[in-house]
Amino acid sequence: VQLQASGGGLVQAGGSLRLSCAASGRSLRSYPVGWFRQAPGKEREFVAAIFWSGDSTYYSNAVKGRFTISRDDAKNTASLQMDNLKPEDTAVYYCGLKGSGGTYYERSDYVYWGRGTQVTVSS
Repeated sequence: VQLQASGGGLVQAGGSLRLSCAASGRSLRSYPVGWFRQAPGKEREFVAAIFWSGDSTYYSNAVKGRFTISRDDAKNTASLQMDNLKPEDTAVYYCGLKGSGGTYYERSDYVYWGRGTQVTVSS
């Protein structure tokens, strides 16, 4: 499976961005999808996850109420709508596909990762 994250960029605080994660080689339908981010000098951290049917979504406390994760299995894509962005949201954002078992917020439980996309929020 190959994943490609896109949609990052430079935005002012309070602005919005929409990230996309496109999969090829296998259907996204088989996997929960997660978004993680990594700021300079920090560990990669969980942002949001969505399970197969899209009925179950999870968010970190830092982004809850501002970010929305979604998936379109017909298009083999997942998205992360980011609103009311803050400078502390600045990071490289990665999408991943979760394997069976484990938890949605542990990066070690994800079996496929794409290259990240840079999000920079200016104050």
